[in-house]
Amino acid sequence: MSASEEILLIQQLSRGSMAAFDAFYHQYKQVVYANIMKMVRQPEAAEDLLQEVFIALWQNRHKLRQDRSIAGWLFVVSYNKAASYLKQQLKSAIVLVPEAHYPDIIPHEEPLEEDLYQTQLAIVEAAINQLPARKKEVFRLCRLEGRPYEEVALTMGISVTSVKDYLKQSVRFIRAYAQEHPSATGMTTLSLIVALTIW
Repeated sequence: MSASEEILLIQQLSRGSMAAFDAFYHQYKQVVYANIMKMVRQPEAAEDLLQEVFIALWQNRHKLRQDRSIAGWLFVVSYNKAASYLKQQLKSAIVLVPEAHYPDIIPHEEPLEEDLYQTQLAIVEAAINQLPARKKEVFRLCRLEGRPYEEVALTMGISVTSVKDYLKQSVRFIRAYAQEHPSATGMTTLSLIVALTIW
């Protein structure tokens, strides 16, 4: 999907187009599911969270910005929802422990709001945009579009080893960038996104 095609679909989605929604769903459902599965490791829970992510996309369709990628938005939202699910599972697992014994163990719930998504996405995109062109392309293809390493290597005319090296270097840079910009709510957990997606 080209940038111009995506902008057109965002415009259509913001006006309530189910066809545009379906186009985004079919384009990104596999990579979103894969990112969620890397975190929760439970197929049924991952399916439920996948549906929640796309419900959030539909509910926030009128707030989407044309200068922000849908892939990046889905990346951030799916991370937040998976992280919230894991926090809830942790709370359930230690529910028998007196509350006074675990307040420092459980992170505070982060508000899953559009403003938070946009703030987090802006920081991730700013970091990605500072990457050298080849590394930026590798990160975009592997992490935002979910392309296999072999396909990315063939597309870019480099080895699979180079793809993995570029991705690791990009991950380190983006994680460091996020940690250096902690002013946004939730950025301490956002800095874990890239580390988790390297699995």
